[in-house]
Amino acid sequence: MKIRSVVFLVAVSVVLSSLITLTFMQTDEVAGALQGNNGPGQLLTGLERDDQESDEVLASDLQKIREAYEIIKQSYVRDVDSEVLIEGAIEGMLNALEDPYTVYMDTEIVEQFEQSMESSYEGIGAEVSMRNGRVTIVSPFKGSPADRAGLRPNDQIISVNGDNIEGMDLLKAIQKIKGPKGTKATLQVIRPGVPEPLKIVVVRDEIPIKTVYADIIEKNGLKLGKLEITKFGEKTFEDFKKELQSMKENNVDGLLIDVRGNPGGYLDAVQFIADMLVPKNNTILQVVHSDGSKKLLKSTTEGVDLPMVVLIDEGSASASEILAAALKENGHKLVGAPSFGKGTVQSVQELSDKTQIKLTIAKWLTPSGEWIHEKGVKPHIEVRQPDYFYAAPLHGEQELKREMVGNEVKNLQLFLKGVGLSPGRTDGYFSRETEQAVKQFQRQHDLPATGIVDEQTAMKLQDVIYQQIQDPQHDLQLKKAIEVLSELIRQQ
Repeated sequence: MKIRSVVFLVAVSVVLSSLITLTFMQTDEVAGALQGNNGPGQLLTGLERDDQESDEVLASDLQKIREAYEIIKQSYVRDVDSEVLIEGAIEGMLNALEDPYTVYMDTEIVEQFEQSMESSYEGIGAEVSMRNGRVTIVSPFKGSPADRAGLRPNDQIISVNGDNIEGMDLLKAIQKIKGPKGTKATLQVIRPGVPEPLKIVVVRDEIPIKTVYADIIEKNGLKLGKLEITKFGEKTFEDFKKELQSMKENNVDGLLIDVRGNPGGYLDAVQFIADMLVPKNNTILQVVHSDGSKKLLKSTTEGVDLPMVVLIDEGSASASEILAAALKENGHKLVGAPSFGKGTVQSVQELSDKTQIKLTIAKWLTPSGEWIHEKGVKPHIEVRQPDYFYAAPLHGEQELKREMVGNEVKNLQLFLKGVGLSPGRTDGYFSRETEQAVKQFQRQHDLPATGIVDEQTAMKLQDVIYQQIQDPQHDLQLKKAIEVLSELIRQQ
Protein backbone atom coordinates (compact mmCIF):
# COMPACT_ATOMS: atom_id res chain seq x y z
CA MET A 1 0.00 0.00 0.00
CA LYS A 2 2.82 2.37 0.75
CA ILE A 3 4.37 1.67 -2.64
CA ARG A 4 1.07 2.59 -4.33
CA SER A 5 0.90 5.76 -2.28
CA VAL A 6 4.37 6.78 -3.42
CA VAL A 7 3.43 6.15 -7.07
CA PHE A 8 0.29 8.23 -6.64
CA LEU A 9 2.24 11.01 -4.95
CA VAL A 10 4.70 11.11 -7.84
CA ALA A 11 1.87 11.16 -10.39
CA VAL A 12 0.06 14.03 -8.72
CA SER A 13 3.32 15.86 -8.16
CA VAL A 14 3.88 15.83 -11.92
CA VAL A 15 0.43 17.39 -12.38
CA LEU A 16 0.96 20.07 -9.76
CA SER A 17 4.44 20.91 -11.00
CA SER A 18 2.93 21.46 -14.44
CA LEU A 19 0.88 24.24 -12.88
CA ILE A 20 4.18 25.93 -12.00
CA THR A 21 6.42 25.37 -15.02
CA LEU A 22 4.69 25.27 -18.38
CA THR A 23 5.95 24.33 -21.81
CA PHE A 24 4.13 26.23 -24.52
CA MET A 25 2.77 25.00 -27.82
CA GLN A 26 2.01 27.41 -30.62
CA THR A 27 -1.75 27.75 -30.59
CA ASP A 28 -3.96 30.23 -28.89
CA GLU A 29 -6.15 27.35 -27.77
CA VAL A 30 -2.91 25.69 -26.64
CA ALA A 31 -0.78 28.77 -26.65
CA GLY A 32 2.10 30.41 -24.91
CA ALA A 33 2.53 34.03 -24.01
CA LEU A 34 4.44 36.23 -26.40
CA GLN A 35 7.89 37.39 -25.48
CA GLY A 36 8.77 41.08 -25.31
CA ASN A 37 9.24 43.06 -28.49
CA ASN A 38 11.28 40.51 -30.38
CA GLY A 39 8.81 40.19 -33.21
CA PRO A 40 6.93 37.23 -34.71
CA GLY A 41 7.59 33.72 -33.53
CA GLN A 42 9.17 34.62 -30.20
CA LEU A 43 7.34 32.37 -27.75
CA LEU A 44 8.30 31.87 -24.14
CA THR A 45 9.57 28.35 -23.50
CA GLY A 46 8.44 28.41 -19.89
CA LEU A 47 6.87 30.45 -17.16
CA GLU A 48 8.87 30.30 -13.93
CA ARG A 49 7.33 31.25 -10.61
CA ASP A 50 9.62 32.97 -8.13
CA ASP A 51 7.80 31.30 -5.23
CA GLN A 52 8.11 27.74 -6.49
CA GLU A 53 7.36 25.40 -3.60
CA SER A 54 10.00 23.08 -2.24
CA ASP A 55 9.48 19.35 -2.45
CA GLU A 56 8.74 19.28 1.27
CA VAL A 57 5.97 21.86 1.04
CA LEU A 58 4.51 20.09 -1.99
CA ALA A 59 4.53 16.74 -0.20
CA SER A 60 2.76 18.33 2.76
CA ASP A 61 0.09 19.82 0.51
CA LEU A 62 -0.51 16.42 -1.09
CA GLN A 63 -0.86 14.58 2.22
CA LYS A 64 -4.64 14.98 2.29
CA ILE A 65 -4.98 13.67 -1.26
CA ARG A 66 -2.78 10.68 -0.42
CA GLU A 67 -4.85 9.92 2.68
CA ALA A 68 -8.07 9.99 0.65
CA TYR A 69 -6.50 7.69 -1.93
CA GLU A 70 -5.45 5.17 0.72
CA ILE A 71 -8.87 5.19 2.40
CA ILE A 72 -10.60 4.49 -0.94
CA LYS A 73 -8.20 1.71 -1.91
CA GLN A 74 -8.36 0.03 1.49
CA SER A 75 -12.02 0.40 2.41
CA TYR A 76 -14.24 0.96 -0.65
CA VAL A 77 -16.74 -1.87 -1.17
CA ARG A 78 -15.44 -2.71 -4.67
CA ASP A 79 -12.01 -2.78 -6.26
CA VAL A 80 -11.08 0.55 -7.84
CA ASP A 81 -8.57 1.00 -10.65
CA SER A 82 -5.74 3.25 -9.45
CA GLU A 83 -5.67 5.02 -12.83
CA VAL A 84 -9.36 5.89 -12.51
CA LEU A 85 -8.70 7.50 -9.13
CA ILE A 86 -5.69 9.42 -10.37
CA GLU A 87 -7.49 10.76 -13.45
CA GLY A 88 -10.48 11.63 -11.28
CA ALA A 89 -8.20 13.59 -8.94
CA ILE A 90 -6.71 15.49 -11.87
CA GLU A 91 -10.11 16.31 -13.35
CA GLY A 92 -11.36 17.35 -9.92
CA MET A 93 -8.51 19.82 -9.47
CA LEU A 94 -9.08 21.32 -12.89
CA ASN A 95 -12.87 21.49 -12.45
CA ALA A 96 -12.32 23.35 -9.18
CA LEU A 97 -10.81 26.20 -11.22
CA GLU A 98 -14.24 26.79 -12.86
CA ASP A 99 -12.55 27.68 -16.14
CA PRO A 100 -14.16 26.25 -19.32
CA TYR A 101 -10.84 26.50 -21.17
CA THR A 102 -8.85 24.47 -18.61
CA VAL A 103 -9.32 20.73 -19.22
CA TYR A 104 -7.69 17.33 -18.86
CA MET A 105 -7.31 15.35 -22.09
CA ASP A 106 -6.78 11.58 -22.15
CA THR A 107 -4.85 10.01 -25.00
CA GLU A 108 -7.93 9.49 -27.19
CA ILE A 109 -9.04 13.09 -26.79
CA VAL A 110 -5.47 14.31 -27.39
CA GLU A 111 -5.45 12.46 -30.72
CA GLN A 112 -8.81 13.94 -31.72
CA PHE A 113 -7.69 17.42 -30.70
CA GLU A 114 -4.52 17.17 -32.78
CA GLN A 115 -6.51 15.88 -35.77
CA SER A 116 -8.80 18.92 -35.55
CA MET A 117 -5.78 21.18 -36.07
CA GLU A 118 -4.61 19.30 -39.18
CA SER A 119 -5.69 19.73 -42.78
CA SER A 120 -8.96 17.81 -42.36
CA TYR A 121 -10.98 15.65 -39.99
CA GLU A 122 -14.44 14.11 -39.73
CA GLY A 123 -17.23 15.69 -37.68
CA ILE A 124 -19.82 18.48 -37.82
CA GLY A 125 -17.36 21.37 -38.31
CA ALA A 126 -17.89 23.77 -35.42
CA GLU A 127 -15.84 25.32 -32.65
CA VAL A 128 -17.41 24.88 -29.20
CA SER A 129 -16.76 25.93 -25.62
CA MET A 130 -18.41 25.33 -22.25
CA ARG A 131 -20.63 28.10 -20.88
CA ASN A 132 -22.77 27.69 -17.76
CA GLY A 133 -22.44 23.92 -17.92
CA ARG A 134 -23.59 23.68 -21.54
CA VAL A 135 -21.69 22.99 -24.74
CA THR A 136 -21.95 26.26 -26.64
CA ILE A 137 -21.29 26.91 -30.31
CA VAL A 138 -18.56 29.53 -30.76
CA SER A 139 -18.80 29.36 -34.53
CA PRO A 140 -19.64 26.83 -37.25
CA PHE A 141 -16.95 26.64 -39.93
CA LYS A 142 -17.83 28.14 -43.27
CA GLY A 143 -19.59 25.62 -45.52
CA SER A 144 -19.44 22.87 -42.86
CA PRO A 145 -22.31 20.48 -42.01
CA ALA A 146 -22.95 22.56 -38.87
CA ASP A 147 -23.17 25.71 -41.00
CA ARG A 148 -25.47 24.10 -43.56
CA ALA A 149 -27.72 22.64 -40.86
CA GLY A 150 -28.25 26.08 -39.36
CA LEU A 151 -26.22 25.99 -36.13
CA ARG A 152 -25.33 29.52 -35.01
CA PRO A 153 -22.94 31.13 -32.50
CA ASN A 154 -24.21 30.88 -28.91
CA ASP A 155 -26.45 27.87 -29.63
CA GLN A 156 -26.29 25.51 -26.62
CA ILE A 157 -26.30 21.77 -27.31
CA ILE A 158 -28.07 19.85 -24.53
CA SER A 159 -28.36 16.38 -26.09
CA VAL A 160 -26.82 14.32 -28.89
CA ASN A 161 -28.80 11.45 -30.43
CA GLY A 162 -30.97 11.37 -27.32
CA ASP A 163 -28.08 11.38 -24.82
CA ASN A 164 -28.16 14.27 -22.37
CA ILE A 165 -24.79 16.08 -22.30
CA GLU A 166 -25.66 18.89 -19.88
CA GLY A 167 -22.96 19.15 -17.23
CA MET A 168 -20.74 16.68 -19.07
CA ASP A 169 -17.02 17.41 -19.43
CA LEU A 170 -16.51 19.44 -22.61
CA LEU A 171 -14.13 17.07 -24.33
CA LYS A 172 -16.29 14.03 -23.54
CA ALA A 173 -19.26 15.90 -24.99
CA ILE A 174 -17.24 16.66 -28.12
CA GLN A 175 -16.56 12.95 -28.52
CA LYS A 176 -20.31 12.37 -28.71
CA ILE A 177 -20.84 15.19 -31.20
CA LYS A 178 -18.03 14.14 -33.55
CA GLY A 179 -18.29 11.00 -35.63
CA PRO A 180 -17.62 9.28 -38.96
CA LYS A 181 -18.53 10.84 -42.26
CA GLY A 182 -22.13 10.17 -43.31
CA THR A 183 -23.50 9.55 -39.81
CA LYS A 184 -26.15 11.79 -38.26
CA ALA A 185 -25.94 13.83 -35.09
CA THR A 186 -29.43 14.76 -33.91
CA LEU A 187 -28.91 17.73 -31.60
CA GLN A 188 -31.30 19.30 -29.15
CA VAL A 189 -30.34 22.96 -29.05
CA ILE A 190 -31.29 25.92 -26.89
CA ARG A 191 -31.05 29.17 -28.84
CA PRO A 192 -31.07 32.53 -27.02
CA GLY A 193 -34.40 34.27 -27.54
CA VAL A 194 -36.21 31.09 -28.66
CA PRO A 195 -38.55 29.77 -25.94
CA GLU A 196 -38.42 26.08 -26.89
CA PRO A 197 -35.45 23.77 -27.66
CA LEU A 198 -34.72 23.24 -31.35
CA LYS A 199 -34.04 19.93 -33.05
CA ILE A 200 -31.18 20.20 -35.52
CA VAL A 201 -29.93 17.22 -37.52
CA VAL A 202 -26.35 17.44 -38.77
CA VAL A 203 -24.89 14.91 -41.21
CA ARG A 204 -21.23 14.53 -40.31
CA ASP A 205 -18.68 14.88 -43.09
CA GLU A 206 -14.99 15.34 -43.75
CA ILE A 207 -14.05 18.86 -42.68
CA PRO A 208 -11.33 20.34 -44.90
CA ILE A 209 -9.70 23.31 -43.28
CA LYS A 210 -9.02 25.89 -45.96
CA THR A 211 -8.42 29.04 -43.98
CA VAL A 212 -7.85 31.93 -46.42
CA TYR A 213 -10.23 33.01 -49.17
CA ALA A 214 -9.29 35.91 -51.46
CA ASP A 215 -11.42 37.98 -53.79
CA ILE A 216 -11.23 41.33 -55.58
CA ILE A 217 -14.44 43.34 -55.54
CA GLU A 218 -14.79 46.08 -58.15
CA LYS A 219 -17.20 48.77 -56.99
CA ASN A 220 -17.72 52.32 -58.30
CA GLY A 221 -14.38 52.34 -60.10
CA LEU A 222 -12.48 51.01 -57.03
CA LYS A 223 -10.68 47.70 -56.59
CA LEU A 224 -11.24 46.31 -53.09
CA GLY A 225 -9.25 43.33 -51.92
CA LYS A 226 -11.21 40.97 -49.65
CA LEU A 227 -9.23 38.53 -47.47
CA GLU A 228 -11.37 36.17 -45.41
CA ILE A 229 -9.70 34.12 -42.66
CA THR A 230 -11.88 31.28 -41.39
CA LYS A 231 -9.41 29.88 -38.84
CA PHE A 232 -5.78 30.43 -37.87
CA GLY A 233 -4.29 27.09 -38.91
CA GLU A 234 -0.86 25.72 -39.72
CA LYS A 235 -0.66 27.26 -43.20
CA THR A 236 -2.78 30.35 -42.66
CA PHE A 237 0.12 32.80 -42.44
CA GLU A 238 1.75 31.51 -45.64
CA ASP A 239 -1.56 31.59 -47.54
CA PHE A 240 -2.42 35.05 -46.23
CA LYS A 241 1.01 36.40 -47.13
CA LYS A 242 0.70 35.03 -50.68
CA GLU A 243 -2.80 36.45 -51.16
CA LEU A 244 -1.82 39.82 -49.68
CA GLN A 245 1.09 40.05 -52.09
CA SER A 246 -1.28 39.22 -54.95
CA MET A 247 -3.56 42.06 -53.81
CA LYS A 248 -0.65 44.49 -53.88
CA GLU A 249 0.36 43.35 -57.37
CA ASN A 250 -3.24 43.93 -58.51
CA ASN A 251 -3.03 47.50 -57.14
CA VAL A 252 -6.10 47.25 -54.92
CA ASP A 253 -7.27 50.54 -53.42
CA GLY A 254 -8.13 49.10 -50.00
CA LEU A 255 -8.53 45.88 -48.00
CA LEU A 256 -11.45 44.13 -46.35
CA ILE A 257 -10.26 41.74 -43.63
CA ASP A 258 -13.08 39.30 -42.82
CA VAL A 259 -12.81 37.25 -39.59
CA ARG A 260 -16.52 36.60 -39.11
CA GLY A 261 -17.16 33.10 -37.86
CA ASN A 262 -13.45 32.63 -37.15
CA PRO A 263 -13.11 30.73 -33.82
CA GLY A 264 -9.34 31.18 -33.43
CA GLY A 265 -6.49 28.71 -33.83
CA TYR A 266 -2.72 29.09 -33.84
CA LEU A 267 -1.47 32.12 -31.96
CA ASP A 268 1.69 32.53 -34.01
CA ALA A 269 -0.46 32.64 -37.19
CA VAL A 270 -2.40 35.68 -36.00
CA GLN A 271 0.84 37.13 -34.65
CA PHE A 272 2.51 36.97 -38.06
CA ILE A 273 -0.55 38.34 -39.86
CA ALA A 274 -0.96 41.25 -37.45
CA ASP A 275 2.75 41.98 -37.82
CA MET A 276 2.26 42.34 -41.60
CA LEU A 277 -0.65 44.76 -41.21
CA VAL A 278 0.23 46.93 -38.19
CA PRO A 279 2.85 49.72 -38.61
CA LYS A 280 6.29 49.17 -37.12
CA ASN A 281 6.69 49.54 -33.33
CA ASN A 282 2.93 49.75 -32.77
CA THR A 283 1.51 47.34 -30.18
CA ILE A 284 -0.38 44.26 -31.38
CA LEU A 285 -1.41 42.90 -27.97
CA GLN A 286 -0.39 42.57 -24.35
CA VAL A 287 -0.14 39.35 -22.32
CA VAL A 288 -0.58 39.47 -18.54
CA HIS A 289 0.52 36.54 -16.36
CA SER A 290 -0.83 35.48 -12.98
CA ASP A 291 1.99 37.26 -11.17
CA GLY A 292 1.02 40.53 -12.86
CA SER A 293 3.99 40.62 -15.22
CA LYS A 294 3.11 42.03 -18.63
CA LYS A 295 4.58 41.35 -22.08
CA LEU A 296 3.96 43.61 -25.07
CA LEU A 297 4.16 42.43 -28.65
CA LYS A 298 4.93 45.16 -31.16
CA SER A 299 5.01 45.05 -34.93
CA THR A 300 8.37 44.66 -36.63
CA THR A 301 7.31 45.59 -40.19
CA GLU A 302 6.18 48.76 -41.93
CA GLY A 303 2.64 47.39 -42.14
CA VAL A 304 0.28 47.94 -45.08
CA ASP A 305 -0.29 51.49 -46.31
CA LEU A 306 -3.86 50.93 -47.48
CA PRO A 307 -7.26 51.80 -46.00
CA MET A 308 -8.65 48.76 -44.19
CA VAL A 309 -12.02 47.69 -42.79
CA VAL A 310 -12.42 44.62 -40.60
CA LEU A 311 -15.56 42.47 -40.52
CA ILE A 312 -16.41 40.73 -37.22
CA ASP A 313 -19.43 38.99 -35.70
CA GLU A 314 -20.49 36.95 -32.69
CA GLY A 315 -18.59 33.94 -34.10
CA SER A 316 -15.24 35.80 -34.12
CA ALA A 317 -13.32 34.49 -31.12
CA SER A 318 -9.88 34.35 -29.54
CA ALA A 319 -7.15 34.83 -32.17
CA SER A 320 -9.57 36.59 -34.54
CA GLU A 321 -10.41 39.00 -31.71
CA ILE A 322 -6.69 39.67 -31.25
CA LEU A 323 -6.42 40.67 -34.91
CA ALA A 324 -9.63 42.72 -34.89
CA ALA A 325 -8.66 44.59 -31.72
CA ALA A 326 -5.13 45.24 -32.99
CA LEU A 327 -6.39 46.72 -36.24
CA LYS A 328 -9.16 48.67 -34.50
CA GLU A 329 -6.78 50.31 -32.05
CA ASN A 330 -4.30 51.04 -34.83
CA GLY A 331 -6.82 53.19 -36.64
CA HIS A 332 -8.95 50.88 -38.79
CA LYS A 333 -12.75 50.61 -38.85
CA LEU A 334 -14.69 47.54 -37.66
CA VAL A 335 -18.09 46.61 -39.10
CA GLY A 336 -20.49 43.85 -38.01
CA ALA A 337 -21.53 42.55 -34.60
CA PRO A 338 -19.73 42.34 -31.22
CA SER A 339 -17.37 39.38 -31.11
CA PHE A 340 -17.51 36.29 -28.87
CA GLY A 341 -15.29 37.45 -26.00
CA LYS A 342 -12.40 35.05 -25.24
CA GLY A 343 -9.52 36.94 -23.67
CA THR A 344 -7.43 34.16 -22.11
CA VAL A 345 -4.30 32.26 -23.14
CA GLN A 346 -3.92 28.51 -22.73
CA SER A 347 -0.89 26.22 -22.56
CA VAL A 348 -0.66 22.46 -22.94
CA GLN A 349 1.61 20.31 -20.75
CA GLU A 350 2.08 16.68 -21.65
CA LEU A 351 2.20 14.25 -18.73
CA SER A 352 4.39 11.16 -18.59
CA ASP A 353 1.64 8.87 -19.98
CA LYS A 354 1.00 11.14 -23.01
CA THR A 355 -2.20 12.58 -21.54
CA GLN A 356 -2.32 16.37 -21.47
CA ILE A 357 -3.51 19.29 -19.39
CA LYS A 358 -4.69 22.42 -21.18
CA LEU A 359 -4.42 25.22 -18.65
CA THR A 360 -5.25 28.92 -18.72
CA ILE A 361 -2.01 30.67 -17.77
CA ALA A 362 -2.52 34.28 -18.84
CA LYS A 363 -4.95 36.79 -20.25
CA TRP A 364 -4.40 38.93 -23.31
CA LEU A 365 -5.25 42.61 -23.56
CA THR A 366 -5.80 44.89 -26.53
CA PRO A 367 -3.02 47.39 -27.39
CA SER A 368 -4.67 49.97 -25.11
CA GLY A 369 -4.92 47.50 -22.23
CA GLU A 370 -8.61 46.50 -22.47
CA TRP A 371 -9.61 42.94 -21.47
CA ILE A 372 -12.38 41.85 -23.82
CA HIS A 373 -13.14 38.56 -22.00
CA GLU A 374 -16.89 37.79 -22.01
CA LYS A 375 -17.49 41.25 -23.52
CA GLY A 376 -16.07 40.94 -27.01
CA VAL A 377 -14.66 43.51 -29.40
CA LYS A 378 -17.21 46.15 -30.34
CA PRO A 379 -17.46 47.27 -33.99
CA HIS A 380 -17.50 50.95 -34.89
CA ILE A 381 -20.60 50.29 -37.01
CA GLU A 382 -22.98 47.56 -35.86
CA VAL A 383 -24.93 45.85 -38.61
CA ARG A 384 -27.41 42.99 -38.17
CA GLN A 385 -27.93 40.46 -40.94
CA PRO A 386 -31.47 39.74 -42.24
CA ASP A 387 -33.64 37.83 -39.75
CA TYR A 388 -33.56 34.60 -41.76
CA PHE A 389 -29.79 34.37 -41.19
CA TYR A 390 -30.58 33.60 -37.53
CA ALA A 391 -33.62 31.32 -37.96
CA ALA A 392 -33.46 27.62 -37.13
CA PRO A 393 -33.54 25.19 -40.08
CA LEU A 394 -36.59 23.32 -41.35
CA HIS A 395 -36.42 19.52 -41.48
CA GLY A 396 -39.85 18.53 -42.76
CA GLU A 397 -40.18 15.62 -40.33
CA GLN A 398 -43.56 17.09 -39.35
CA GLU A 399 -45.71 18.66 -42.04
CA LEU A 400 -46.56 22.33 -41.53
CA LYS A 401 -49.99 23.52 -42.63
CA ARG A 402 -52.90 25.93 -42.02
CA GLU A 403 -53.81 26.80 -38.41
CA MET A 404 -50.59 25.35 -36.94
CA VAL A 405 -48.71 27.47 -34.39
CA GLY A 406 -45.11 27.29 -33.21
CA ASN A 407 -41.48 28.23 -33.66
CA GLU A 408 -41.05 26.08 -36.75
CA VAL A 409 -43.90 27.96 -38.44
CA LYS A 410 -42.23 31.23 -37.42
CA ASN A 411 -38.95 30.09 -39.00
CA LEU A 412 -40.86 29.08 -42.14
CA GLN A 413 -42.33 32.58 -42.34
CA LEU A 414 -38.91 34.19 -41.93
CA PHE A 415 -37.57 32.01 -44.76
CA LEU A 416 -40.48 32.82 -47.04
CA LYS A 417 -39.96 36.50 -46.39
CA GLY A 418 -36.23 36.00 -47.03
CA VAL A 419 -36.86 34.61 -50.52
CA GLY A 420 -39.06 37.57 -51.40
CA LEU A 421 -42.50 36.11 -50.64
CA SER A 422 -45.11 37.56 -48.29
CA PRO A 423 -46.31 35.17 -45.55
CA GLY A 424 -48.55 37.89 -44.13
CA ARG A 425 -47.10 37.57 -40.63
CA THR A 426 -44.02 36.25 -38.83
CA ASP A 427 -45.45 35.41 -35.40
CA GLY A 428 -45.64 31.62 -35.84
CA TYR A 429 -49.31 31.28 -36.82
CA PHE A 430 -49.80 29.45 -40.16
CA SER A 431 -52.32 31.80 -41.77
CA ARG A 432 -54.03 31.78 -45.16
CA GLU A 433 -51.41 34.28 -46.40
CA THR A 434 -48.64 31.94 -45.28
CA GLU A 435 -50.30 29.08 -47.16
CA GLN A 436 -50.45 31.18 -50.32
CA ALA A 437 -46.77 32.09 -49.99
CA VAL A 438 -45.90 28.38 -49.62
CA LYS A 439 -47.90 27.57 -52.77
CA GLN A 440 -46.12 30.32 -54.66
CA PHE A 441 -42.73 28.97 -53.58
CA GLN A 442 -43.73 25.45 -54.59
CA ARG A 443 -44.83 26.60 -58.06
CA GLN A 444 -41.56 28.52 -58.52
CA HIS A 445 -39.60 25.32 -57.87
CA ASP A 446 -41.79 22.80 -59.72
CA LEU A 447 -43.18 21.23 -56.55
CA PRO A 448 -46.81 20.20 -55.99
CA ALA A 449 -48.56 23.43 -54.95
CA THR A 450 -50.35 22.03 -51.92
CA GLY A 451 -49.60 24.86 -49.50
CA ILE A 452 -48.38 22.18 -47.07
CA VAL A 453 -44.69 22.18 -46.11
CA ASP A 454 -43.65 18.53 -46.41
CA GLU A 455 -40.07 17.26 -46.27
CA GLN A 456 -39.44 17.98 -49.97
CA THR A 457 -40.63 21.59 -49.70
CA ALA A 458 -38.75 22.13 -46.44
CA MET A 459 -35.48 20.86 -47.90
CA LYS A 460 -35.85 22.96 -51.05
CA LEU A 461 -36.58 26.10 -49.05
CA GLN A 462 -33.64 25.31 -46.79
CA ASP A 463 -31.32 24.95 -49.81
CA VAL A 464 -32.48 28.24 -51.33
CA ILE A 465 -31.98 30.07 -48.05
CA TYR A 466 -28.51 28.58 -47.56
CA GLN A 467 -27.50 29.73 -51.05
CA GLN A 468 -28.76 33.22 -50.24
CA ILE A 469 -26.79 33.33 -47.01
CA GLN A 470 -23.65 32.48 -48.98
CA ASP A 471 -24.43 35.10 -51.65
CA PRO A 472 -22.62 38.43 -51.05
CA GLN A 473 -25.62 40.27 -52.49
CA HIS A 474 -27.58 39.38 -49.33
CA ASP A 475 -24.73 40.08 -46.90
CA LEU A 476 -25.68 43.38 -45.24
CA GLN A 477 -22.51 43.49 -43.14
CA LEU A 478 -20.30 43.09 -46.21
CA LYS A 479 -22.28 45.73 -48.09
CA LYS A 480 -21.78 48.20 -45.27
CA ALA A 481 -18.08 47.38 -45.03
CA ILE A 482 -17.67 48.04 -48.76
CA GLU A 483 -19.47 51.35 -48.35
CA VAL A 484 -17.26 52.40 -45.42
CA LEU A 485 -14.03 51.33 -47.18
CA SER A 486 -15.01 53.13 -50.37
CA GLU A 487 -15.60 56.34 -48.44
CA LEU A 488 -12.22 56.00 -46.67
CA ILE A 489 -10.49 55.60 -50.03
CA ARG A 490 -12.22 58.65 -51.47
CA GLN A 491 -11.18 60.72 -48.44
CA GLN A 492 -7.49 60.05 -49.07
